[in-house]
Amino acid sequence: MQACSGTSMMGSLQQPIRIKVDRLTFHLKGSSYSGIKLNSVKSCRAQLESSLVTGRPPFWDTVPVIETAFVDHGLNEADPDVQAVINKEKERQFKSLELIASENFTSRAVMEAVGSCLTNKYSEGLPGKRYYGGNEYIDELETLNQKRALAAFHLDENKWGVNVQPLSGFPANFEVYTAILNPHDRIMGRHLSHGFMTTKRRVSGISIYFESMPYRLDESTGLIDYDMLEKTATLFRPKLIIAGASAYPRDFDYPRMRKIADVGGAFLMMDMAHISGLVAASKVADPFEYCDIMTTSTHKSLRGPRGGMIFFKKEPVLGVDLESSVNNAVFPGLQGGPHNHTNGALAVCLKHAQSPEFKAYQNQVVSNCRALAR
Repeated sequence: MQACSGTSMMGSLQQPIRIKVDRLTFHLKGSSYSGIKLNSVKSCRAQLESSLVTGRPPFWDTVPVIETAFVDHGLNEADPDVQAVINKEKERQFKSLELIASENFTSRAVMEAVGSCLTNKYSEGLPGKRYYGGNEYIDELETLNQKRALAAFHLDENKWGVNVQPLSGFPANFEVYTAILNPHDRIMGRHLSHGFMTTKRRVSGISIYFESMPYRLDESTGLIDYDMLEKTATLFRPKLIIAGASAYPRDFDYPRMRKIADVGGAFLMMDMAHISGLVAASKVADPFEYCDIMTTSTHKSLRGPRGGMIFFKKEPVLGVDLESSVNNAVFPGLQGGPHNHTNGALAVCLKHAQSPEFKAYQNQVVSNCRALAR
């Protein structure tokens, strides 16, 4: 028997081989093996067949094998230090009174989805438009999420679309600006993520790329000074006006803001991050009736995971196709693959947001706020 040279091995691969292993049959097809001695081919065929059956390459036995084992421990055993910190934080949450507007307690079901195998999958793009394999169930999940988002906020899917991939409210806002503005276009809003700067520095990254000017309150009433907003907008001429704030316990005058935006030819956006749960439960005025774009984080009054959403009109606004512009700004503009575990948890949250229990919860939120104000 001759040793297997590289030439003879190539010849054996070129010769059609049919090898049956249990119920699996492998076919290696190619041209003839001219110029190779039969006994050499038989030798190589034997080793090749052996390698295909055992899963080992030829000459495997000459290579030392190191046996390893991987045990997938739970957190308590794998890292008791981190588990101890989590236990302390859980106790702190249980014993404390939380009055931070950006926080809430989500449900067990949401946390189970966040800790699921969905975190393992990578899936750049939108449902039906991904180039990574194995995304059929991720597509199914995200499509479900989109439908639930529109249903939770009582929207017609023919008039409104939604992107559920933003990582939080701040990124969602920046993605909107990227979608509809050019660098150094002007915006007016009332939050750090709407642009904030002082005479000494541009505090928010938003104000590095866009020129921002806030509108203010009438300090005698604590309400937004819409007259001053209109005057300032006439002089500043922003391309985007943003409703929404962190700590403004009043409804916004959307009809007035719509009128101001229309006079100056500006987009009108609502950042409903802090009140999206109240909007879904119809406990406050409906901003969708007047705004072109809506953004929200999902972990505040909506009681979901830490994520974000962007809602947009499907019809063009000021000559801009918001659907394609927003989707392209999210990916590939500013994000890579979405956090699918968050996407799954958001779907759970949005189903709950349509329940009678959720509306009762939001009623209690308003009642508690009134009691606190008193």
